[in-house]
Amino acid sequence: LAGVGAGLVVMTVLWRFDYRRLANMTTALLVINIVLILLPHVPGLGTTAGMGARSWIKIGMQVQPGEFAKVTVVLFAASLLARYQGTLDDWREYCKVLGLLLVPFACIMTQPDLGTGLVYMAISAVVLVMGGAKARYLLLTVAAGVAAIAAVFAVDELLKYQLPDGTWEYRLLKNYQRRRLLVFLNPEADLSGDGYNLAQAKIAIGSGGLFGKGIGNATQSTHGFLPEAPTDFIFCVLAEELGFVGVVALIALYAALIAICLSIARAADDLFGMLIVMGVVGMWLFQILENIGMDCGLMPITGIPLPFVSYGSSFMVVNFALIGLIGSVWSHRSMQGRKAA
Repeated sequence: LAGVGAGLVVMTVLWRFDYRRLANMTTALLVINIVLILLPHVPGLGTTAGMGARSWIKIGMQVQPGEFAKVTVVLFAASLLARYQGTLDDWREYCKVLGLLLVPFACIMTQPDLGTGLVYMAISAVVLVMGGAKARYLLLTVAAGVAAIAAVFAVDELLKYQLPDGTWEYRLLKNYQRRRLLVFLNPEADLSGDGYNLAQAKIAIGSGGLFGKGIGNATQSTHGFLPEAPTDFIFCVLAEELGFVGVVALIALYAALIAICLSIARAADDLFGMLIVMGVVGMWLFQILENIGMDCGLMPITGIPLPFVSYGSSFMVVNFALIGLIGSVWSHRSMQGRKAA
């Protein structure tokens, strides 16, 4: 509730703010990104949580700077690509842009926080596509990304070492990250161990039936069977309480939100405004598909929350802030843009 309250204030301020004032602040936005993401490494300020990730700072309350950096990543990517006026066909310029867009990802991996890093990449990918990057360069980038992932696993196999208890430790990927991928590939392999979370998630979703058990009657989460119920697996709680009808209604609300954003992007006066909205759309779509997909066993399990639903004040403030940015693009459109909307 505190996150919602603060988020509404931030949303109102950004809605009234003229987003065009940020169009030429690419360098400053990049610096802000780096500072925000690396803030948890400051001695005495950062704290460790979750799977050992150093993603939080403590300033009276715990705050996750990497979440707030999602706003600046959107603005930075939009500002960077807007410079090319919708055409990015020089390979040297493309490589330079790609390198700059990878800076926030490289910084967040020092925590490490792969889930948030993937969100940064989703934002950058959508802005690259909508910003006019040549299709051939995009395909080569995807191929290089796949090759890099394969190389990481191959090198990790070569560098692994055995601990005194007989287990293997890897140098590049955390053990829990490898286990999540193995569970995705074979979810039935270890139902009482690494596959437990996914198994309980599926039970929760299936037990909701058509109309659900009712608000507060979700036995999987209230009895402690479902892990991370308020955050990563919140969709399972909704499915159990509200059933198939309830989650279809939730997905319909998301679809309406995305449709409205696309309409605002189409009516934007400039490329910068359009790229801001599309960057936010890319972020939300990725988080929605990944969160719901991982709960159903269709995507690997990552720590990616569900927009406007998962618990977390930092996350809630960020989502409202992004609504404010979209509102700014909408409210500052010209008369021609108003007709287009």
